[in-house]
Amino acid sequence: MYTVLLSGGSGKRLWPLSNDKRSKQFARILTDDEGRSVSMVQHMWRHLEDAGLAEHTLVCTGKGQAETISGQLGQVPVALEPDRRDTFPAIALSSLYATDYLGASNDDAICFIPVDPYTDDAYFEALPRLEELLRSTGAEIALMGATPDAPSSKYGYILPEKRCDGYITVHSFREKPTEAEAADLISEGALWNCGVFCFRISLIQKALEKYGTFKGYDDLYARYQDLPKISFDYEILEKSERLVAMPFNGMWKDLGTWNAIAEQMKQSSLGDVIMTDCQNTVAINELAVPVVTMGLSDAVVVAAPDGILVADRTASERLKSVIADLDRPPMFEERSWGTLQTIDITDGDRCTKRLRLFAGMCSSCHYHLMRDEIWVILGGRGKLILDDDLISLKPGSTVRIPRGQHHIVKAITDLDFLEIHMGEEQEDDIIRHGFDFDKELQRILNL
Repeated sequence: MYTVLLSGGSGKRLWPLSNDKRSKQFARILTDDEGRSVSMVQHMWRHLEDAGLAEHTLVCTGKGQAETISGQLGQVPVALEPDRRDTFPAIALSSLYATDYLGASNDDAICFIPVDPYTDDAYFEALPRLEELLRSTGAEIALMGATPDAPSSKYGYILPEKRCDGYITVHSFREKPTEAEAADLISEGALWNCGVFCFRISLIQKALEKYGTFKGYDDLYARYQDLPKISFDYEILEKSERLVAMPFNGMWKDLGTWNAIAEQMKQSSLGDVIMTDCQNTVAINELAVPVVTMGLSDAVVVAAPDGILVADRTASERLKSVIADLDRPPMFEERSWGTLQTIDITDGDRCTKRLRLFAGMCSSCHYHLMRDEIWVILGGRGKLILDDDLISLKPGSTVRIPRGQHHIVKAITDLDFLEIHMGEEQEDDIIRHGFDFDKELQRILNL
C-alpha cells in the first residue's frame, strides 16, 4: 500500500503563527517524546516511520510549501502541484507520481491522509487494514471514521447503511450538523469523517479519462489546468456506490483551531513567556522580547512576526473569518536552507530581512533586475561568490551586491545576516541559474 500526506492550506486558521508561506502544519507547537518542539507534519512523518509506512509515502503539496517540507522532513518524495485546484486534481497527481516515481502499479492500493490530525500509534497501525477492507469487501473506496466521544458541530459525519463485522457500508455523508443533529446521527451509529480514504490507483486512472489522456505525472503536471477545480468528494466519493468505512476507536483530533491546539499542548507556554495567576491559558511567543500574561482565564496568546493574537479560547474558532481581509505579506518563512524574517518594509524602495542559512547549506546562484542588496553579517561564517570574486564572510562583514550581479552563498557554520534591499521590491525579482556552489567555485578558480 502507498500512502499520501495531503499538505495544503492557506495559513489563516492558526494565524499569526501560520501564513501563506508557513501553513498551520509547519508551526512547531507540538512536543515529541524527547521534549522537542515539532510541527504537525513532523509528528505525522515520525509516526509513519515508526509504523513502517514511510518508505512508500509521498507528500502532495504546492510550490509555496515545497521548501518548507524539505526543511522539516528532509529529502522525501513530493508530488508538486503547479497551482491549487482542490483535492481531486491533487489526488490524481499524487497517484500518477506513485506509479511513475515510486514503482506502484494500477492494482496497488493508495491511501490518502490529512497532514494535520493529532493521533497516536494506533491510527497508523490501522491504516493498512483499509487495504485489507478493500480486498475483502470488493468496495471501490474504504474510509476511516473516528468513533465520536461527544456530539460536535466541527466535524463531518459518515452515516451507516449497514453494520458489518469490523466495518460499515456507507449510506451518505453529513457536513458539520448542529450539536443536536450530531447527537441524533451518533445514536444511529454515524462516525466522524477523518478525511482518510483508500482505493486502487486504477480508480483514479479511469476518472481522469473524462478530462483527456495523460501519459503520467509529468504530463499531468504540464497540463494541470485541464482538470477542474473540484473536490475528490464531489468528483468521486459521492458518486461511488460501493463505499465502506472502518471505525477507529483510538485518539483522533482535528487541530484546526487554537482551542484544539491548546487542548493538546503538554505545557502552557512556548518561548519567552512569563505567566502568573492564569487558568486554562496558553501562550506562545516567537519574538525576541518577553510576553507577560497575568490573571487570564480560558485564553490563548500568540506573538509572532506576522502579528499578535489575544483571544478567548472558544472565540479563536472564528479567527479565519476575522482576518479574512488582512492582506499583508508573510513576515516569517521556513525554507529548505534556513529561515527568513522580514523586519521592515518601507514604502518606496527599501526592505530589510534577516536570514539564517544553516551550516553546509547554500542559496541558489541568482541575480536581481530591480534591486541592489547590502548584506551585514551578524554571526557565523560563510563564503560568497559574487560574479568572479570569492568573498569570505564573518561577523561584521558588509557586502554590496549590485543588481545584475550573479551571486551564491554557502554557510560554513550557521550564518546570520541582514539583507537590505534598495530598489523596487518584487517577490519574483530573482533569476536563478543553478544550485551548485562547488561548480561555481571551480569556475572562478579556473579563471
